[in-house]
Amino acid sequence: MNLEELVSCLPFYQTNKSIDNIDVTNIVMDSRKVESGNLFVCIAGYTVDGHDFVKQAEQKGAVAIVAEKPVDSKLPTIFVADSHRALSMLAVKFFENPTSKLPLIGVTGTNGKTTVTYLLEAIFQLAERKTGVIGTIHMKIGEKTYPVVNTTPDAIMLQQSFKHMLDEGVDQAIMEVSSHALVQGRVHGCDYDMAIFTNISQDHLDFHKDMDEYLRAKSLLFAQLGNNYTEEKLKFAIINEDEAASKVLKESTAQQVITYGINKPSQVMATGIKLGARGIHFQLQTPVGNIHIKSKLMGKFNVYNMLAASAAAIAVNIPLSVIQTAFQQIEGVNGRFEPVNEGQPFAVIVDYAHTPDSLENVLQTVKEFAAERVFVVVGCGGDRDRTKRPIMAKIAAEYADKAILTSDNPRTEDPQAILDDMISGLSQDSTYEVIVDRKEAIYEAVHQAAPGDIIVIAGKGHETYQQIGHTKHDFDDRKVARAAILAKENK
Repeated sequence: MNLEELVSCLPFYQTNKSIDNIDVTNIVMDSRKVESGNLFVCIAGYTVDGHDFVKQAEQKGAVAIVAEKPVDSKLPTIFVADSHRALSMLAVKFFENPTSKLPLIGVTGTNGKTTVTYLLEAIFQLAERKTGVIGTIHMKIGEKTYPVVNTTPDAIMLQQSFKHMLDEGVDQAIMEVSSHALVQGRVHGCDYDMAIFTNISQDHLDFHKDMDEYLRAKSLLFAQLGNNYTEEKLKFAIINEDEAASKVLKESTAQQVITYGINKPSQVMATGIKLGARGIHFQLQTPVGNIHIKSKLMGKFNVYNMLAASAAAIAVNIPLSVIQTAFQQIEGVNGRFEPVNEGQPFAVIVDYAHTPDSLENVLQTVKEFAAERVFVVVGCGGDRDRTKRPIMAKIAAEYADKAILTSDNPRTEDPQAILDDMISGLSQDSTYEVIVDRKEAIYEAVHQAAPGDIIVIAGKGHETYQQIGHTKHDFDDRKVARAAILAKENK
């Protein structure tokens, strides 16, 4: 694409020299990935600043630079007020605004985002609509999966992925939208047709200064639905009415609101809920009819996830019978309340629960059907919100008969220091044990388990690594638990 045409999407910019007759082969924000013909956009990150790597980009073949402050380069340079925002606009323009032609659902909230996207994928596929999904676990186009680094990819990867989906004939795109991505502008230019809010509880307060700021970040998705009303492109805000934050989110959107809930009167509701070790039963009540839902998923939190997915599906005229069948068929979600079964006489469940609210939800669900003792193996990530650490430990000790506190992804923090923060939230009569090594902690829980007990291994879920320092080591809670069970059986 011609550079002058490409930057025409920016409202104001200045250049140090002519940008006529320059062709751009790609947009890049990582100097290590620059190739001949690329436009290099300087992004000031948390640990490195792209403005410091202009020479490397120049040497690798960049044809022009986008920057928000002076740089040392002989290349044509486009100066903008905000490189993050400019990057998003340029990516949308370069990849030909794919979401203007691709139906797009965004799911945001502290917990449940991944499960809601899985449920929606199952519903749309059963309705014979080809799906594209972007989320915490992977990107998926039809049946093909691709790895992801962040819950919400950077603006370039995001728009490129949407263009790929269009080229592959996707009928419905579904994505998780993190608060970080909203604040950093990674999703600027995405033309959402639907925004779904699951819930909000304490998380990411290392990034957001308080819960009000965290909620404001979430509300940006609903504001981004825009003000346009057209019969050809209806837009909806799907909101959990039982959440206190629902009022703020309703006020943040100009589009049609569909509410769901259990406790407060809502347009889509669950009644007659029955929770158990084998799954969930409830009556789904909607403006277009009522049906009985039976699912292998467990826990009240999954009732809410199914309500959110149902409301979204109903908004785009998916029949209730399709929703009912999809929920009945889905076996589970990767790393979400996932059982590890090697024929042992006790249960082992791996879950991504890494916030106070999600840990409490998981342990409450387990307590509802536990025949004997409940163990929980849990830690807190390093370089993240410290204030939730004592809360997590308190919840673990309150709901479990035995809490084993251990490392999660310590990153650059001292694992023992993280555990000291957790322990500060416990009383003297709390029943807990501290084992810094996560593998050892899982093995110890399995060693102590007796018939009828339940072990919950919380915090990492689908993750297949443990980050210590800046290095990611192979580590999968499910594989470690399976090995621990087999080792116990072979003794």
